[in-house]
Amino acid sequence: MATALFSGAAALAGDTSTAPQHVVSINLCTDQLAMMIAAPGQLSSITAMAQDPRASVMVDAAKAYPTNNGLAEEIYLLKPDLVLAGQFTARATVSMMRRLGVEVVEFSPARSLDDVAANMVKMGEALGREDVAQSMADDFTRRLAEIAPPTGPRPTAATYAANGYSTGAQSLSGEIIETAGFTTLASELGLPMGGFVPLEALIMADPDLVIFGADYPGTARAEEVLSHPALTQLTGGHMPMQDKDWICGLPSVLGAIERLRDERDTLEMPQ
Repeated sequence: MATALFSGAAALAGDTSTAPQHVVSINLCTDQLAMMIAAPGQLSSITAMAQDPRASVMVDAAKAYPTNNGLAEEIYLLKPDLVLAGQFTARATVSMMRRLGVEVVEFSPARSLDDVAANMVKMGEALGREDVAQSMADDFTRRLAEIAPPTGPRPTAATYAANGYSTGAQSLSGEIIETAGFTTLASELGLPMGGFVPLEALIMADPDLVIFGADYPGTARAEEVLSHPALTQLTGGHMPMQDKDWICGLPSVLGAIERLRDERDTLEMPQ
């Protein structure tokens, strides 16, 4: 049976005897949080995606760890005393680990900036590293609070991804955009949580900034809209932003806010 989660009182006392010693992560976001918080030698394996520069902001650190593909048999043979998983990933593996008596801690995707700090604290509790995680969360919260509220008009920004999906203000990426001083187009169109924005609606709204993700090798019909010639009619700014910069709710989201703030300042400069 896997070790129970470390109590806050034990952590403050410095007793690490009950902390898990062989931790395996099967989710890209838990990979990166665990790498930041785990004690040396505590994290035994992370997913192969953590070593992909298109998906991970911690590629260099990830090279020091053995990787896995999240398969149940593979994970069990690693003899973990704790498995870290995402709420929606590798469901068969999560189910199998629990049936075999292996402790699994699941993390929900960060849907807000508050969730970013909360997931840091949760990871610290899972690893018996509460003090490290709390310090990291406090530093994140402090740095976020130091970002001065934008003044003046709020330009409109729209993310535009496969199938015409655009994020609204009630999402992590949307909150990042709003914190940088923009208003999300999806929210203006009645989609505060994000959703499908027809290409015609995007062109007619002509937002001040359109944020596109990075292209991946290969093609898919869902991505055809991203190369539609009608996009050339947009008169606002264009900015690439890779998913890895804000999808996992890591401290690196502060950098995404700063880059968007710089882009906003550029839009406000006299032409």
